[in-house]
Amino acid sequence: MNIAIIFAGGIGKRMNTKALPKQFLKLHGKEIIIHTLEVFENHPDINGIVISCVEEWIPYLKKLIKKFDINKVDAIVSGGTTGQESIYKGLIATKKQYSEETIVLIHDGVRPLIDEGTITDNIQIVKAKGNAVTVAPAIETIIRVNNNSEIKDVIERSECLMARAPQSFYLKEILKAHESAREENKNDFIDSASLMRHYGHSLYTVSGPVENIKITTPMDYYTFRALYEARESSQLFGI
Repeated sequence: MNIAIIFAGGIGKRMNTKALPKQFLKLHGKEIIIHTLEVFENHPDINGIVISCVEEWIPYLKKLIKKFDINKVDAIVSGGTTGQESIYKGLIATKKQYSEETIVLIHDGVRPLIDEGTITDNIQIVKAKGNAVTVAPAIETIIRVNNNSEIKDVIERSECLMARAPQSFYLKEILKAHESAREENKNDFIDSASLMRHYGHSLYTVSGPVENIKITTPMDYYTFRALYEARESSQLFGI
C-alpha cells in the first residue's frame, strides 16, 4: 500500500492573508490544497490519502473534497502546533487503517506542482532502498557564516541539493523515529529527512521538478500562478 500524508496545518502568517490559511487560497477557482490533492488522487499507485489540517478549517476542507470529487481521502485529522506534530498525527491515523509495511509519502499541502513521475520515483526508491527524499538542484551560491555574519565558507554548488517533498518512508520506520523524538522532547526538526537522519537512517534522493515549490509567501503564489498557467498552455498547444 502507498499512502499520501498531506499536512496542511499552517495558518499562512507570511502570506498576509489574515484569517485565510495559505492552503485555501484559490487559483482559477480551485484552492491550492485541492490542486495538490488531485495529483495524488489521480496517481494509479496511491491507495489512500490522509490529511492533517488546521482544526477549524476541517469542515470547509470536507466540503471541498466532496465538491472536487476527491475519493481517496481515508482520514482528516487536526494539525498540530508544528509541522512535525501535524505529520505525527497523520502517521497515527494511517497506522489505524494500514499495516506498518505501508509506504507513506509525506507531502506539503502547499506544494501543488508535484508531478506524477516524482510520486512514482518515490515509491520505487523506497522499495529499492528503504526511503526517498525528493530534491532539486541548488541554483544559488550557498555560504556558511558565523554569529557575526562573517562568511566562513563558500560551498560548491554542485555538492548541494535542496530538500523538497514528497519525503517517503516505510510507516514503521518513520513512526518509530517520531515516537523517539517525542520521548526525548525533540520537536524542532525542520522536516522528516532531518528527523530520520538524526536517528541514524541513511537517506536516498529522488530528483524532482525544479518548479515543485512550497507556497509560503505572496511571491511564491505568483510564481505558482505563472508556472501553472505555463503548464496549462503547453498542454493546450502540445508544446
